[in-house]
Amino acid sequence: MNGVLNIDKPAGMTSHDVVARVRRLARLKRVGHAGTLDPDATGVLLVCLGQATRLADLLAEEGKEYRAVLALGATTTTEDGSGDVLAETDASHVTEQNLRELLPRFTGVIRQTPPMVSAVHHEGRRLYELARAGVTVERAARPVQIDALTLAYWTPGPRPQATLDVACGKGTYIRTLCADLGAALGVGGHMAALRRTRVGAFPVSGAVPLGALTADNIADHVVSPAAALAHLPAHSVTGDAQREDIRQGRPLSTRLADAPAVRVLDGDALLALARAESGRLYPYKVFVEGLSVSGRRGGRAGGAPDLQGVGGGADQE
Repeated sequence: MNGVLNIDKPAGMTSHDVVARVRRLARLKRVGHAGTLDPDATGVLLVCLGQATRLADLLAEEGKEYRAVLALGATTTTEDGSGDVLAETDASHVTEQNLRELLPRFTGVIRQTPPMVSAVHHEGRRLYELARAGVTVERAARPVQIDALTLAYWTPGPRPQATLDVACGKGTYIRTLCADLGAALGVGGHMAALRRTRVGAFPVSGAVPLGALTADNIADHVVSPAAALAHLPAHSVTGDAQREDIRQGRPLSTRLADAPAVRVLDGDALLALARAESGRLYPYKVFVEGLSVSGRRGGRAGGAPDLQGVGGGADQE
């Protein structure tokens, strides 16, 4: 079984917990996820099975969308609701309009300081490991991309709450975004809830609840590797000579425009990922037998993601 599961992760489980359950259900050792979700967060968690684990890094690079609840008037040690409260204040004077006027300042390329509970490395240790030991260290701010930031709902009061929809790039900390918004409003804030609603072409509307997966139905929800990467341009091989060239890592000619990642396909099976440059394809990840859901060329793809508006061009020679 090779492919990608779009799972709706429940609250109270780590991403590792989800991977462990999928490993048991699929009876596979080789299972991994493409982008961590915090235990309290819910929503899209992409889990890769079999040889598709080699695609996890590429899937993790995809843009993401979230729905977050910002609670104003209180800051916490973790920048979310699980931490200890550091300070509280009456924020009833903050209005919906105040927040709406602030949001454009946090759209585009902004700088964020990674929270102490993040997985960022510091001198060989992850920040969350230091935080558990009661150690706080200086962290350098880094640029992140916020593509869209909109207010969906507003609840006024001494502790106002705002429901925000966020589209962002890899490495964005939504909890830090909430804390920074609260600081900019002068009342402090933290993330009270988080749901990931999309990763690349995989929306939460197409995700399967983890509790609905069984050993008997898990294969029905696996998306083929070629379909999981359908946003990338594609080159379809013709003939045994081209197949052998790809399997040996030899370049092929192509009409595709230059691109850092191209799917090399044999029917619906993924033979390789390649770089397109100056009319040539240079394979850098090769799947010798052709990667499909079943592990055999021509394997069935189930549960395809939402690909509207994200399909890549195709090239066949």
